[in-house]
Amino acid sequence: MSKTFFQFKQFGVHQDQCAMKISTDGVILGAYAGSGNPEKILEIGIGTGVVSLMLAQRFPEAHIIGIEIDHGACLQATFNAHNSPWANRLNFRFQSFQDYYKSENQKFDLIICNPPYYPDHLKSNDKRKNLAFHNDSLPFSNLVEGTGRLLTSEGDFWVILPLNQMKSFETVALKAGLFPNHLLIVRDNPEKPVLRVIRSFSFTNKIVASNELIIKDYQNKYSESYAELLKDFLLIF
Repeated sequence: MSKTFFQFKQFGVHQDQCAMKISTDGVILGAYAGSGNPEKILEIGIGTGVVSLMLAQRFPEAHIIGIEIDHGACLQATFNAHNSPWANRLNFRFQSFQDYYKSENQKFDLIICNPPYYPDHLKSNDKRKNLAFHNDSLPFSNLVEGTGRLLTSEGDFWVILPLNQMKSFETVALKAGLFPNHLLIVRDNPEKPVLRVIRSFSFTNKIVASNELIIKDYQNKYSESYAELLKDFLLIF
């Protein structure tokens, strides 16, 4: 498999122009986040477009808007969308999320984000990677403020983060009136510490559902639950 192209079961993704490549985080988020039949979906920070493409496959009635601050990534994600079976339902925009939510009035049933979270002092010399990975371009406060403006009263906002960053994010979200709901703990294998946390937020303080996803079992083979989650997407399952 080429590092610049990734083939899924129903679509392909070119990624040579993207600082944020396809990752396990994004693939799990795209396969897991959201439920029901959302009609309007917003993805904040589309990268290659893979998460939006997965959501388009999962939710056949949904129209999806994606926001991306990296021009090269936005062009490539748009190319990927145009070459997918769902081109008419995907609309990617080269724009900062801050500019978008301050000028946009429509509401979304589902908002999803794999946000940057590294602190400023860990920056590299690659400006595009800094945009993708460092949260000074999209602080949690801005992410929560914008989501609060754009989410419908019954909508859900899904985020994936490392454990410590998720704890910080929950504090910011609660102060803005967004309650943490569904929780998915992701581990690489049963003995490893928490790799990532996926969490949904809404304006309603619902009963929290908690689950755990183990990527590989004790034999270092993909677990049944991981294969079940991604069987409609990855060629290896």
